[in-house]
Amino acid sequence: MEFYLTALMIGICLSTMSLGIFITMKIFKIPDITTDGSYTLGAVVTALLLPWQLNPFLAIPITLIAGGVAGALTGIVHTKLKIDALLAGILVMTALYSINLSLLGRSNIPLINIKTIFSYFHPFNKEVYDGLMMATLIVTIIISLLAYLLKTDFGIAMRATGNSDSMTRALGINNDKMKIIGLAIANSLTAFSGYLVAQYQNFTDINMGIGIVITGLGSVLISSAIINWLGVANIWIQLLCVVIGCVIFQMVLAVTLSLGIDPNMLKLVTAIFVLLIVSLPKFLGRAAA
Repeated sequence: MEFYLTALMIGICLSTMSLGIFITMKIFKIPDITTDGSYTLGAVVTALLLPWQLNPFLAIPITLIAGGVAGALTGIVHTKLKIDALLAGILVMTALYSINLSLLGRSNIPLINIKTIFSYFHPFNKEVYDGLMMATLIVTIIISLLAYLLKTDFGIAMRATGNSDSMTRALGINNDKMKIIGLAIANSLTAFSGYLVAQYQNFTDINMGIGIVITGLGSVLISSAIINWLGVANIWIQLLCVVIGCVIFQMVLAVTLSLGIDPNMLKLVTAIFVLLIVSLPKFLGRAAA
């Protein structure tokens, strides 16, 4: 049972990264590969700050700023240098690997016997329940703030930019500025996910972000299926569906491991699972036709 609770906990911690991918992929229609680097960046910043006995809550704005800068760089390369969004993300992600390694100083840093954000409150007798409560509270706050932002005039302008560049340009909206800010927000959320996961697993590794974008992509695709099936229009519920999609994704991986699949094959299983999610609607559409 505790194995699945751990998977639930990881799913909730990774959900902020999925929310970031939801912004880039569903709102701006941009395939942002910066995710792999900004996720690790959040974990690296955490590993550098917490051993100095810095309050984990004070580390949050620093982590968000670091991720935001990474996302803004991708946006600037894409909009100002007129480089394809996918290539811009790959360039920044590649640069972040070296930056993260330089900041970390070595391939990994343990975070054992360090006060984390999950160790401040103990309403339950089990550590996993305490962590679940804190993670759920944090993600609920983030969903509420993000939903509020997307309902403001600025948020509506962001969503409109993703739907039609030409229309928003005619309305006097600076599309480049919107994309840069949107990518900054998305990668701030991704870095925050790395911040949470590093504290929960008690270590930061330079390779922890490799392939993480696939997890986020799979979570968003699952949430998209849920949103389409239920006909959800409310942005708050859509963001909640993204979190649910991330939890479902992690639960599928947990079931896979519990069936005795070699952990070394987990990335392969993840890729196949995402492939099935992407291709299934097309096959169902052909069957219906």
